[in-house]
This record gives sequence, structure tokens and C-alpha cells, in this order.
Amino acid sequence: MQEWVSTRGVMFTATHLLRRRRFLPLFVTQLFNAFNDNLYKTTMVLFVVYAVYNDETTESSFSSLASALFILPFFILSALAGQLADMRDKAKIIRTVKMCEIGLMMIGAAGLYMAWRGIMVHTVAIPLLLLALFLTGVQSTFLGPIKYAILPQHLKKDEVLAGTGLVEAGTYIAILMGTILAGPLAVDYTGWAAMGIIVVSCIGYMISRQIPPAPPLGEIEKLDWHVLRASVKLVRDTMHNAEVYYAILAISFFWTIGAVLFIQFPPLAKNTIMASPEVASLFLVVFSVGVAIGSVAVNALLKGKVSARYSPVSVIVMGLFVVAFYVVAKLWEADQPTSLLGVGEFIAWPMATVLLLCLLGISVAGGMFVVPLYAFLTTRVSPDKASRTIAANNIVNSGAMVGGSLLAMALSAVGIPITEQILLCAVMCLFSAWLAKRLITAENEAAELAAASGA
Repeated sequence: MQEWVSTRGVMFTATHLLRRRRFLPLFVTQLFNAFNDNLYKTTMVLFVVYAVYNDETTESSFSSLASALFILPFFILSALAGQLADMRDKAKIIRTVKMCEIGLMMIGAAGLYMAWRGIMVHTVAIPLLLLALFLTGVQSTFLGPIKYAILPQHLKKDEVLAGTGLVEAGTYIAILMGTILAGPLAVDYTGWAAMGIIVVSCIGYMISRQIPPAPPLGEIEKLDWHVLRASVKLVRDTMHNAEVYYAILAISFFWTIGAVLFIQFPPLAKNTIMASPEVASLFLVVFSVGVAIGSVAVNALLKGKVSARYSPVSVIVMGLFVVAFYVVAKLWEADQPTSLLGVGEFIAWPMATVLLLCLLGISVAGGMFVVPLYAFLTTRVSPDKASRTIAANNIVNSGAMVGGSLLAMALSAVGIPITEQILLCAVMCLFSAWLAKRLITAENEAAELAAASGA
């Protein structure tokens, strides 16, 4: 009965927040931002892989380059973004970034339209697409530290958890919708995608103007515009806490694995599975749904307590599913379709269900591994430094992901088939499990120290 009342209270708080100006504009702005980013990124990559290139190595290299360009701004600019988020009005930053989004989406739309019409595809269109993708990464870099750090300023203490949950849920829904829509738009209706991303960016900016002010909470410090020095200082200042240190390392290594997997999905779908862009989009949807399921499952197991105790076993299970996915992909190669399969044809193909279940298992276990680790970043530091802690995490994460992208590019360049590269992810899961074990040790030591101090 008590649990039912508690759940009812959370539901009431969530629906209550959706009717309030102090939350709704931020929620909708984030939703449109996630939708537009994923609609553009997925449409662009699928179009180039399916309609421009016709070579597995070139397709994999392009996917790796696109991934690296999107992630690179997080590595370069996260320190500045974290400083701005903690020392300037967060709502004003959101509005400025959303205004810039309109311009960058115009660049991306021009590239999509030119590529779709076959106008200077290699010399102008693809460079425009990659430039817009890089600028999208810049935009996400400056919005990233604000998304959660702004909530305690606008919400009451007992509303923050519900607000965070709504933002997470909205982000996942938006990612799914953008990814699903990108599949059918990627080849035949790319012109509609070009127009759509501009319209959505304009709507997002107009909504962002309704977000209430969110001035800085702590002491205003001078901004360090030397991005390299600021990045090194930010990471060094953050890593002195053992729990935050191992959480960031474990998250970073996890996203290195994720980067390699995401890079290989489109060329793997086209050349090994012989699937259409809609099926490649389906793979990304299944992955996102699985991460969401994993995050809900681990939160239920932990009962709201911040702990990494399920992370080692989760990432080992993830590695086992990666091996299973590899085995199914090899069996699929032995009985490959002769033409690209649509969604219906793919589902009817032998072992398609097993392949999707393996992918779902990878993502569910991955969600159970990584989601609790993010909680360490905001619960083990003071609130006025939360944005900078998230920014430090973004710097290390992005560096690891760029490394993963370059590794995938190098493996493709030396002729290692995409299917074989999947096995590398399984090996990397073992190291992630070791990092998670180190985090549990740090967690236990911190709890003992706190208990001793209380005594």
C-alpha cells in the first residue's frame, strides 16, 4: 500500500511539472534538440552509406570519421562549457545555443539536399554534412552540462527526481522518434529531412525563449579561455575523488565500446545482414530501447541507492551477448540474402529474432552497467560544481570515444572485416568489469570512512 501511494505521488509530481513554466519549456526544448540531432545524424550516415559509397571499408571509415567529428567538440570544449554552465545564466546559454542551431541545420540541410540531388557530392555536399555534424557536436557540448544542473534551480527538492526522470524519458522518446524517422527518409525522401531539421530547430529556439532565468549559484570565477589548460585542470580537480575517478573511467571505457558498435551498425547492416536503411535504423532503435530497459531495471534493483554493485556482472553479461551477436552474424554470412531486406523481410528471415534479442541483451546489460555510474558524478560533489564534474566526464568520455573511432577506422584500413571487429568489444567488456570492481572498492572505502566519521 505504501509503495502504491509513493508511486502515485511520483506520477502526480511528474504530471504536475508538465503543467509548469519552470519545467515544461526546458523539457520540450530538450526533447526537440534530441530529436533533431538524431534525425540529422542518422539520416546523414545512412544516406552516405547506402546511396553514395559501395565499399565496406569506405563505408566503415566514413562512419568512423562522422562519429569522431561529432565527439571531438566534447573533448575540446567541455571545460569551457562546464565553466559557462556554472558561472553564467543557464537559460541564456540555452537560448544562444538554440539560435545557433538554426544556422548549423541550414548547413546540414544544404549538404543533404545537394547529396540527394547528386550535386558535387564528394567535393561539397559531404564536407558540408560533416561540418554540420561537427557543429552539432559543439551545440551538444554546451547543452550537456546544463540539462541536469538547471533542474535544482527551477524545481523543489522533492520534484528533482521526477524532473530528471521526465527529462531522461523525453530524451529517449525523442532519440527513438528521430532514429525511426531517419530510416525511411535516408534514401528516398532526404529532401524532406533537409527541410524538417530546419523547421524543428526554429520551433526549438522559440520554445527555449520561455525557459525561466537560471543565474549562477556559486562564486563567479574568471573564465579560462585556454581550452587545453582548462581541460587538464578540470579533469585533475575532479579526479581526486576515488569514486568519481573510477566512475568516469568506467563510463568512458563503456562508451568506447559503444562507439565501436555504433560505427559498425550501418555497414554491418548493409553488407553482412543485407538489410535496408529502415532495418539499420531498427538496430539503433532496439539499442536505445534496451538501454532504457536496463536503466529502469537496475534502478529497481538498487531501490534508489547509488551503488555500482551490479555493474561488473552487467558488463560481463554484455560481453557474452556481444559474442552471441558475433556468432549469429557469422551464421548469417553463411546464408546471406541476395538483395537488401526490408523490415518485414528481415523479420521473416531465419535467425532475425535471435539477432535482435542478442542486440537487445547487449543494450539492456549496457544500461544496467552505465546508468548507476552517472549518479556518482552528481552525488559525490557539491551542487555548485555539478556542471563542471559532468563536463570533466564528457572530456574523458569523448577522448575515449574518439580513440575508439580511430581504432575502428584503423582496423578497417588494414582489412579486418567488420564482423571480426565485434569480438574486440567483448574483450573490452572484461576491462570495464575490472574498472567497475575498483569503483565498488572505492565505494565501500568511502562508506566506511563516512561511518567512522559519524561514530
